[in-house]
Amino acid sequence: MTTPSIRFRAIRHLASSPLGPFVVPYATKLQEQGYCLETIRDHLEHMVNLNRWLMRTGRGLRDLNQTVLDRFWRHGARPRRKVLKAPAGHGLLTLLRNAGVTPLCEDLARTPAQRLVLRYRRYLADERGLSDWTIDAYGRHVRRFVAHQFGAGTASVSQIRARAVLDYVQAYARSHAPQDTGNGVSALRSFLRFLHYQGLIRADLASVIPAVARWQMAGLPKHLSAEAVRQVLDRCDQTTPLGQRDYAILLLLARLGLRAGEVVALQLEDIDWERSEITVRSKKGRGWARLPLPTDVGKALARYLRHGRPSCACRQVFVRSLAPHVGFTPSGAISHLTRQALQKAGVQSARTGAHVFRHSLATAMLHQGASLDEIGQVLRHQTPNSTAIYAKVDLDALRRLAVPWPGGGR
Repeated sequence: MTTPSIRFRAIRHLASSPLGPFVVPYATKLQEQGYCLETIRDHLEHMVNLNRWLMRTGRGLRDLNQTVLDRFWRHGARPRRKVLKAPAGHGLLTLLRNAGVTPLCEDLARTPAQRLVLRYRRYLADERGLSDWTIDAYGRHVRRFVAHQFGAGTASVSQIRARAVLDYVQAYARSHAPQDTGNGVSALRSFLRFLHYQGLIRADLASVIPAVARWQMAGLPKHLSAEAVRQVLDRCDQTTPLGQRDYAILLLLARLGLRAGEVVALQLEDIDWERSEITVRSKKGRGWARLPLPTDVGKALARYLRHGRPSCACRQVFVRSLAPHVGFTPSGAISHLTRQALQKAGVQSARTGAHVFRHSLATAMLHQGASLDEIGQVLRHQTPNSTAIYAKVDLDALRRLAVPWPGGGR
């Protein structure tokens, strides 16, 4: 966005204020995210009101954090279009934080317990070098544990006892699936090691948490029939931009067996149209990989990119349909999309997340005569053990291995 196109009153009002240098960058960012001119004007008017309120209350940019911003929306903002407060406030606050003129997200932590979780997250990022996805997942489990232990009170971690940790784990296991319980236990062990490492507790309480019983190969891969997959794909309305996006995502799940996180991570430069290949950015299995791009998937992607994808600066292939036009952040958004697609198609399934299409692809390949090695290559499994579970759905092969029941029953 050029400067002449945003010469609103905000430019004059903020010219000599601390917020003045950020008017043009903020307006430009809003335009890149797909906001219309009228909405950008409203955001900048809120910026003017915020500046006046800061001066009236004797605050500067260094005092601006989430708590102060919330107070502004309650007491200082004008009632007109207050609905904009979330994107207007968070977008501006992010811009100011990135510029180093306001404190970082430590200010989001308002209670001692929240500050402790934030300190743990920084440890995972700075000293352990974990991915944002893992930090978010661990942080979610630890936040739940800390809230259970301390609530809004003082986080006296030195008072944590082994019995309290065991009671929490046992209660959590009774109300959650083994997979989720195992993830929660891993996060809790990591957090307790962090507390011990930081000298906040004397004993390493991580060792008192028992392993979660998750029997290898105990279950069956939940999958959809080939007919059900076709039914879900056929119900996508490809005449709308949203339908074109969802159809392309579902095809990537159904034809290539991509994981939800791999769909989210897909960048525009990852599609090689000349070679009909696609680069998959994966943190699991065999890591990054180049896969052939099936014709129907390529056509769906091209249709979405040409006609359905909003114009924006984001490099992720799939972006939000409404402003701000940014890429999906959590891979859970993809699973939410698949649940909606299954409901729309009237397909009943024990599993409704994105992974059900991955299991469905593997099962369909098995029924068509593919070997487990071939399935493992398509799904990019790191070890044969990851693929071996699909042998349990190959009923024809299992019948040949069956032995007569003792006693000669028919």
